[in-house]
Amino acid sequence: MDAPTHHVKANPHAPAGFFEAEAAGLRWLAAAGGARIAGVREVAAGRIVLERIEHASPTRSAARAFGRDLARTHAAGASAFGARPDGWDGPLFIGRRGMPALVRDSWGAFYAEARVRPFLAPALAAGFLRADEAALVARACTVIEGGTFDDDAPPARIHGDLWGGNVLFSPGGVVLIDPAAHGGHPETDLAMLALFGLPFLDDALAGYQEAADLRPGWAERVPLHQLHPLAVHAAGHGRGYGVALADAASAVLRLAEEY
Repeated sequence: MDAPTHHVKANPHAPAGFFEAEAAGLRWLAAAGGARIAGVREVAAGRIVLERIEHASPTRSAARAFGRDLARTHAAGASAFGARPDGWDGPLFIGRRGMPALVRDSWGAFYAEARVRPFLAPALAAGFLRADEAALVARACTVIEGGTFDDDAPPARIHGDLWGGNVLFSPGGVVLIDPAAHGGHPETDLAMLALFGLPFLDDALAGYQEAADLRPGWAERVPLHQLHPLAVHAAGHGRGYGVALADAASAVLRLAEEY
């Protein structure tokens, strides 16, 4: 019997627009012509049908090619920091959690307001973040939104939830799934890869730098760009993420003293 050619995800209780947002993000990323993206076969309320991705063992060459392709996806750009995928005006999600759809003129203002602060109250309510730690993160957000880390990089077309589980190695190379796509900073995707791990990450970064210049100091800014995924996880995945979030905020405040 032939192997199935599609993969169905369904949840009749999913929030309105949940699977439609996923489809819009996948199509927007695919339109960049960079990293290969899982194809959308159909989408409706509570249901999405995707191409089935055959798995293969990770290789250095596939990781390096993925890095080059990801740089091209980022370079396709977005209309603004926080911009939704083209043609989509509904809600945004990261995993199963809602994500603010706010557009701002500067990356720092967008990132602090829409990608870090919104997850602090849920993390506090869950007991995974202490009040003093939340205050520390809030201090870091004030520094970020003040423009300390802003540069002249235009809004990039980022995946937005680029942890290793959403990076599939297939016989034809890497394929990306489950985005939280929006206009952001390219270093955010790279920092998330570093946070949760990717086979042959060094090769992927080398490939990225073959296609795009990483700005001086990008490695030191990894904690800055990890604030978002750590805040999301601190809101629902355990106390350890609250500790890691506070540690990253401390690193950001130390780094700000050098800018």
